[in-house]
Amino acid sequence: MSINLLDFFQRTDPSRTLYLNQSLDRKYYIDFSSVRGGDIIGKLKQKITFFKANEPTCTLFTGHIGCGKSTELVRLQVELEALDFHVVYFESSEDLEMTDIDIADVLLAIAHRVSQSLEKIVLDEPNRFHELLQGALRALDSEVTGFKVKTPVGDVGLSTEKEKFSLALGIGEITAKTKSNPQLREKLNQYLGPQKTRLLEAINRELLEPAIAKLKQQGKKGLVVIVDNLDRIDNRIKPWGRPQQEYLFVDQGEFLTKLNCHLVFTMPLALKFSNDYGTLTQRFPEDPKVLPMVPVQWPDGRTHEQGMALMQQMVLARAFPDLQPDERLNQSAEIFDSAETMKRLCSSSGGHVRDLLRLLNTWIQEEMTLPLSRNTLEQVIRARRNEMTMPISDEEWELLRYVKQKKKVSDDQGYQKLIRSRFVFEYRDGGESWFDVNPILAEAADLSSEGAVHGY
Repeated sequence: MSINLLDFFQRTDPSRTLYLNQSLDRKYYIDFSSVRGGDIIGKLKQKITFFKANEPTCTLFTGHIGCGKSTELVRLQVELEALDFHVVYFESSEDLEMTDIDIADVLLAIAHRVSQSLEKIVLDEPNRFHELLQGALRALDSEVTGFKVKTPVGDVGLSTEKEKFSLALGIGEITAKTKSNPQLREKLNQYLGPQKTRLLEAINRELLEPAIAKLKQQGKKGLVVIVDNLDRIDNRIKPWGRPQQEYLFVDQGEFLTKLNCHLVFTMPLALKFSNDYGTLTQRFPEDPKVLPMVPVQWPDGRTHEQGMALMQQMVLARAFPDLQPDERLNQSAEIFDSAETMKRLCSSSGGHVRDLLRLLNTWIQEEMTLPLSRNTLEQVIRARRNEMTMPISDEEWELLRYVKQKKKVSDDQGYQKLIRSRFVFEYRDGGESWFDVNPILAEAADLSSEGAVHGY
């Protein structure tokens, strides 16, 4: 079977999320739940559709950036829509400035996306919301005349239909302009910060609750909002000394749980290793759901055969989307110079989906021909290792040695950086949970040498 090199290269783009409502993307999708400690998305769907179908829910969903969270959340969206739920999925990075986020920004982004998705549903005039936006615009030194708003960023809040105030348009235009202007963003949050209880009440009373009532009249089961990419917010220190991630999810976390619909937020994995994690779990109705790595080896170093087989299928599905799993394996010689070379690729990724695609995508560019050779793969791995090791400090090497030997982490602050940098991965399977060093780093000289682990 002839493989087009350019097609294969494009299918292995590591930045591409699979949208499972598209038939081709469904062919690329591999279900890893059997080796990830269970079907997290399936259980989340059950909670929304069965156990708590008629009451609001709020779930935090976390895992390493690039491990497949977005693909799983899109799968949740598709499955819920098939069960007649109205689902609003959006990537928060499109609406928010990820280096500077306040709770009001998140609430406004949700209100904007929900109202935008419901434009065909007629709701009563959102008077409280309109008052809040007028006040916010005054705080931006604006001139407000009826529904037509003159601001430093232009006319805001007009729909084309009889100059009626449009909630989606009003919020969208304001947040789009303030996102790129720190001074306007600060003014907006200075006004909305003390008003967040009123803002929350306006969203619930004038948007979510009437929208859900109208949706149910149309035969829908409910409203689900999925806020992706909040796990990517920067952890810089706020002016008052609080790290941004802890501020949003711990200090302000209660407001995220007060919206009267089903909500799913992605959360930075590093917060699991924060000293405030215990407080965070008290703010939310249940502990965050973690999407772990796909295990490619057991803690004792043995190959995890099932995890390895699924990772190989993920690669082969990009090359042979129309073939069955066994048929793909029989065609693997078209792609790799040996079965061992394909296994080397999968084991080097550590079961991190995006890292595997990144290695493969780079390898294709370097080789420029099929089948791909082991020598070029080793060059790609060495280059990646050199890139990863440069910023690692002596103290961090010490922490990595500890993880390599003990297969666990402590709540030491240093581990937050190791997790964020994908130097350490978390695995779960068969009731067992463990941590391990990214396999590319594990072969570095600083880790392969025998040495005492100090300070433990």
